[in-house]
Amino acid sequence: MILRTHRHFAVLVVLFALFGSALIAQPRSEAQTFKVVGDHFELNGKPFQVLSGEIHYTRIPRAYWRDRIRMARAMGLNTIATYVFWNVHEPKPGVYDFSGQNDLAAFIRVVQEEHMYVLLRAGPYSCAEWEFGGFPAWLLADPRIQTALRSNDPAYMVPVERWMKRLAQEVAPLQIGLGGPILAVQIENEYGNFGSDQAYMNNLHQIFIEDGFTHSLLYTVDPSKALENGQIDGVYSGVNFGTGHAAAGLDALQRARPGQPLFATEYWPGWFDLWGHPHQTRAIAPQLADLDTILGRGASLNLYMAHGGTSFGFMAGASESTGAYRGNVTSYDYDAPIDEAGHPTPKFFAYRDEILKYTHQKPLPVPPVPPLIAIPTFALARMELLWDTLPPPVSSDAPKTMEQIDQAYGFILYRTRLKQGAQNATLVLQHIGDFAVVFVNGMQIGTLDRHYHQDQLAITAPAGAQLDILVENMGRLNSTKRMRDETKGIQDAALDGQPLRGWEIYPLPMDPAPRVNAMSKSFSAGPHFAEGTFTLTKVGDTFLDMRALGMGAVWINGHALGRFWNIGPQATLYVPGAWLKKGRNDVVIFELLKNDPSPKLAGLTQPILDAPTPDYATDPERQRKPKATDEFAPGPDAKAPQLPTHQ
Repeated sequence: MILRTHRHFAVLVVLFALFGSALIAQPRSEAQTFKVVGDHFELNGKPFQVLSGEIHYTRIPRAYWRDRIRMARAMGLNTIATYVFWNVHEPKPGVYDFSGQNDLAAFIRVVQEEHMYVLLRAGPYSCAEWEFGGFPAWLLADPRIQTALRSNDPAYMVPVERWMKRLAQEVAPLQIGLGGPILAVQIENEYGNFGSDQAYMNNLHQIFIEDGFTHSLLYTVDPSKALENGQIDGVYSGVNFGTGHAAAGLDALQRARPGQPLFATEYWPGWFDLWGHPHQTRAIAPQLADLDTILGRGASLNLYMAHGGTSFGFMAGASESTGAYRGNVTSYDYDAPIDEAGHPTPKFFAYRDEILKYTHQKPLPVPPVPPLIAIPTFALARMELLWDTLPPPVSSDAPKTMEQIDQAYGFILYRTRLKQGAQNATLVLQHIGDFAVVFVNGMQIGTLDRHYHQDQLAITAPAGAQLDILVENMGRLNSTKRMRDETKGIQDAALDGQPLRGWEIYPLPMDPAPRVNAMSKSFSAGPHFAEGTFTLTKVGDTFLDMRALGMGAVWINGHALGRFWNIGPQATLYVPGAWLKKGRNDVVIFELLKNDPSPKLAGLTQPILDAPTPDYATDPERQRKPKATDEFAPGPDAKAPQLPTHQ
């Protein structure tokens, strides 16, 4: 059957095969049409098969947007899909940022200039292994909003309506019916995995219409088992699935929506990595069989991801897919056809051959990639202890979470004085978010880690001792109803059952990038900043080898690269050449756990994403201070995957 339009909204559906000459998006201002006609899509009145690849503008330096888009087109794709991440655009309530790296409209225009179309996954919720699923952290500061996330409660819907209206101002003019490249706009994301409140989804639908998303198709996506929960009557629905599930996924969509076009709105060629868990890859052969099934049935396709990129800074989210909280690593390589640095992989060429077999097009030349460079070993010669750089504190009788003191990301320090002495007393922290290092009178006595359900340790200290608790926010959960309880820092602390009171709370958002202002006279273990420099005669991409360090975050020339942690699997951090310069380059690290008083770093020409991941959870000495010889630190025999070379 043909899906009917509702008011000015055209229903989305994405499929049918275009086996002859492909329609190519032209950078022009004339209005076009994209709609569902029976069991297929039509673009300007002709059958059109969406062949899309997911690329996120926030995970790629702006200087490389065009390179990555061109690479996706060279793989045989005609469309780029991207989420919209609310948190980067509204960092404070009513304060918006669509500039520079966050210029979403500019990204969409580049896609159009490169003769491709766009699937805009507008949210307000995204997931994507992104911090808090794309929600801004300030939503958690209000308990009314916190308990109402992804519901029809006005406490949540009022900021949603405000945000969607502002987003529409940026991107609604770029819809296909107004001459832009946006074929379709997605409402929410995989809501069927979260709930089944049709009033909520219908309300969002009306908001999209009222905000002007009426010149493109609207659609929803869900995994096959959740299609019924997440769909909206009269709105096109696509299906998400991974390797080996193509036939079952498409069959489920066909049963749920008989007669409409088939669309694999997310096909997963890889998977994401979690701290302490082995690097994830997926075999190519079963994926080619899946592509045969998808394309052979005339279905449209969106590869999630075509190019994953990097969750720079503190934007990596967290998952409970293993049954417990696990932070996502900084790399979002995803074992995608185009790797983290934008290089075509063997999977790229295999996918291209499979796609061209159905489109009958000639392959486009593979675009050149930025050069890779090595950076010789350099020292982090300047060091400054955190204790010497603390900002003014927030005074509070009881601990406050990050959100309660208007902090979104980074670290937070809680300090109090023990009124009474303690002999092997039990310190219990309530709701750690997520990794805590505990100090008495400046000496580290242990660590507590949410990853491994640790929330208490023994303390011996004299009366009047200073207790410091340094907590790292390792990323908010990006899915499930437990997102509603993702406040960071700690909610309370008790010693032998007695609540600790009288706190000084130091926000450490690490934004802007920290600098080392005064060198410590001598090395002493403890959380610290360290700075080093290296000099380049030419710039290029590189992979910063972090195996000499323990746990923390790193910046180069003021750009936040991301988190590092020596429990694997990621042991290098991608450094875009666009962020380097000829001459002097500055590196600053913040480290919670110190391995070496004079660590050395280097830039490699290949990443190490598959470093060893020993079972940290069962290490009987897991709370001791880490040393350079820790058995869980990646060793020199960690092998890097080979980057393919093609002419």
